Amino acid sequence: MTVVQTLEVGRAAAAGEAWEEAWRTLTEADQQDPLSPPDLELLADAAWWAGHPDESVDALQRAYAGYDGIGRNVEAARVALLLAYLAARRLALSVASGWKANAARLLEGEPESPTHAFLRILDMVEDISINGDVEKGLLIADDVLEMARRTGNREVESLAKAFKGYALVSSGEWSAGLALIDEATAGALAGDTGLRSASDVYCLTIAACRAFGDFRRAGEWTERADRWMSQHSLGGYSGVCRVHRAELKRLRGDWDAAEAEALDACAELERYQMFDAVGRAHYEVGEVRLHMGDQEGAEVAFNKAYEFGTDPQPGMALLMLARGHADEAARALERSLAATGDGQHTDVLTRSLLLPAQVEVSLARDDVRTARSAIEELEALAIKFERPAFDAMASTARGLLALHEGDHASAMGQLESAWRSWNQIGFPYEAARARTALGQAHLAAGDVDLARMELGASRSVFERLGAKPALRHVEGLMSSLDPGRVGERLTKTFLFTDIVTSTDLIGIIGDERWESLLAWHDRTLRAAFMEHTGVEVNHTGDGFFVAFDRPLDAVEAAVTIQRRLESHRREHGFAPSVRIGIHTDEATLDGNDYRGRGVHLASRVGSAAAGDEILVSTATLAAADEIGHPVSDQRLVELKGFEAPAVVQTVNWMATAG
Repeated sequence: MTVVQTLEVGRAAAAGEAWEEAWRTLTEADQQDPLSPPDLELLADAAWWAGHPDESVDALQRAYAGYDGIGRNVEAARVALLLAYLAARRLALSVASGWKANAARLLEGEPESPTHAFLRILDMVEDISINGDVEKGLLIADDVLEMARRTGNREVESLAKAFKGYALVSSGEWSAGLALIDEATAGALAGDTGLRSASDVYCLTIAACRAFGDFRRAGEWTERADRWMSQHSLGGYSGVCRVHRAELKRLRGDWDAAEAEALDACAELERYQMFDAVGRAHYEVGEVRLHMGDQEGAEVAFNKAYEFGTDPQPGMALLMLARGHADEAARALERSLAATGDGQHTDVLTRSLLLPAQVEVSLARDDVRTARSAIEELEALAIKFERPAFDAMASTARGLLALHEGDHASAMGQLESAWRSWNQIGFPYEAARARTALGQAHLAAGDVDLARMELGASRSVFERLGAKPALRHVEGLMSSLDPGRVGERLTKTFLFTDIVTSTDLIGIIGDERWESLLAWHDRTLRAAFMEHTGVEVNHTGDGFFVAFDRPLDAVEAAVTIQRRLESHRREHGFAPSVRIGIHTDEATLDGNDYRGRGVHLASRVGSAAAGDEILVSTATLAAADEIGHPVSDQRLVELKGFEAPAVVQTVNWMATAG
């Protein structure tokens, strides 16, 4: 074919959205005879949608140079603005600023045109998305809409409506915001915009639904956008849709598919250098892995999210909590909440996801004041925005606080409402977690039959999902419901705690303050036992006897206790000194109690521990998996009532191995 024929074939292929053929033939024509600036723009489009983003940028740069060289300032500015936009999506903000400045220079003195409106679009996006100045961005949006109407630019008008709608939703004016977004999306569907702008409108629509907590609507738009992009063979933006699909699949309990979808999104978005969305894709990978018990994999994914500019919270904070670092988790959440806005202009969903995590972490630290404050904000969001997910979040949080404070009746009411709401929305993991807490409330109130039913229902969900940490937790709780057969021999890990020099302490602070301190101590320790699936066997005075199915859970419970006591000392000036002993052995089941030599040995190990020490028999450490905490060298201790000394080691609960 001649150059002209090749060029015509390429143009026809682009018009028919046969992007790969268009890219190939236009590239061939360009090699035979360099393309004109308009055809270079066409080549750039074909290269982008065919999956060759670097070649697309190269073609745009050549088109810019061509227009600039012949004095076609408006056309050169239009290409410069597209290059600025693509650089911003790569998070190359200096490059974006440079291209934008070039466009502004070229447009000086030129009659008002649609390209002038595009320049103002970038100003608006910069203020809303980068500077966080929503008020200024909204003022610019109104200017852009007027300019777009004056210049007859339906494309800019749709984009301005979409961005303004997103800003309104994010700042709390959800009704007006959604109405504008609906209008913009309808225009995009009607062909008012080019493919790239239409894709942006779609992405903003889905993001706004998500930011507003309307997951049903977000799911509908995600499916619609996915079909539309497939019909037009559009690459790159489909990766953004994959991120939203991954989140929805995770929430609906299809975790394997969610992780695969998110990993595909990571690969596609990185290839297209759409780095502003890559971080969110990595975050979704981390969430799935955390739920499934892959802490190391979750940490890698959360760190990648942070690398690409996405705040890895609340996932990273909940990972810290799972590892026993409640103080670090609390600080991380405080930073993220402080960064979400000034109380007026915030991402509603971001706060609604951070606040439940703050409740969970605060209760683990016995910081009831912070938990209560977070719950009050959650309830205010639920009232203001009338979203079912927000109602479920608030009910769950309120139920957990009531359970923590021993108000079992209130906890049952809130948690019953919470799990049913989650179930109606279609989020099985959240429903099962609320139902587990409901089972705990029934158990604490002495209703074993109802507790068994609720925990059994939760266990079935966790088994289906592959939620290993949650499954271990609920199975530990259920093991306490069956007293077993008297005389049965079982291997358990026994943990004993005791407040050091409690008699002296009573004499110093008096009976009334001692009772208050002891009540706090009991709540703190019981919360740690419950988190790590320990079953309380006996509680006498200021000491606990607790049984665990797994040695690792016993060690983690002990570490959690010591760290929370130390945190309380730093923040409030005092906490009692507690010694903890752990030993794994066979014992005879006697109703809900255990008896035998192994129990006595565990008790003596506890008595041999010093204040603030976790003393563990070497047999226990040998039976445990990698515990994740440094241990001392082995040493022998003489135990009262035993002829041979015991071999023990101290767990350094203030450090983490590796």
